[in-house]
Amino acid sequence: MGMNFLQLWSIMKPICEILILWWVFYRILLFFQGTRAFQVLKGITYLAIMFLVAQLLGLHTLNWLLMQFFAISILAMVILFQQELRQGLARLGRGHFFNLFLEESDLLAGIQEISDAAFKLSDKKTGALIAIERETKLTMYVESGVQIDAIVSSELTQAVFKHESPIHDGGVVLCGQRLAAAACLFPLTDNQNLSKIIGTRHRAALGLTEHTDAVVVLVSEETGEVSVACDGKFIPVTGIERLQHILKDLLIVHSKVKK
Repeated sequence: MGMNFLQLWSIMKPICEILILWWVFYRILLFFQGTRAFQVLKGITYLAIMFLVAQLLGLHTLNWLLMQFFAISILAMVILFQQELRQGLARLGRGHFFNLFLEESDLLAGIQEISDAAFKLSDKKTGALIAIERETKLTMYVESGVQIDAIVSSELTQAVFKHESPIHDGGVVLCGQRLAAAACLFPLTDNQNLSKIIGTRHRAALGLTEHTDAVVVLVSEETGEVSVACDGKFIPVTGIERLQHILKDLLIVHSKVKK
């Protein structure tokens, strides 16, 4: 019996090690996704594969060179990507790192705050651009703006977009329950079929949704109209209840499907 267990464990042990290493590597990729370090990490992954191939083929000189490179690269990554590491560890400390999705009640509360802010800004014809993160990390856009990192609320969102506010230009990025940053710069759409009268704010909303899976709530400064951009398309909004329904479909239903 003892021997059978030992034999079974000798077979299962490498499988367990591979699964654990795969899970750790996957979490590391999620940790850096959306940051400058992500592309570097992909490059190091390719070099790691080369390292394993060199070991299997007995290429000792190449093996030695790659070992020296990895030793230096670890220190270089710590120095070059201090900001990304701090942000990632902060997420880990808040407990979001291991939670892929917010609870439905948290999402509903956020949707209510966003919807309320959008239509109050609409009544005043105050332009707004509110990007909501989904699967694709918006870290690079957060870094382009002014860091806020506060619980999202209607009052805070309205205050950001007031004309008197020094950070009303650009967009805000919502990550989970938090308003991560304001005055963020979004890429403009490459769609050549848009009308020439479509403004920069609308082009930025479409551009971001073409590059990421974000959902963007948009308030037009000229007309006060509220719309939602997703997957490079605009979804018209006729009222606050309609906006809440759209956001529930795009955020809550999307989250459940991913689960």
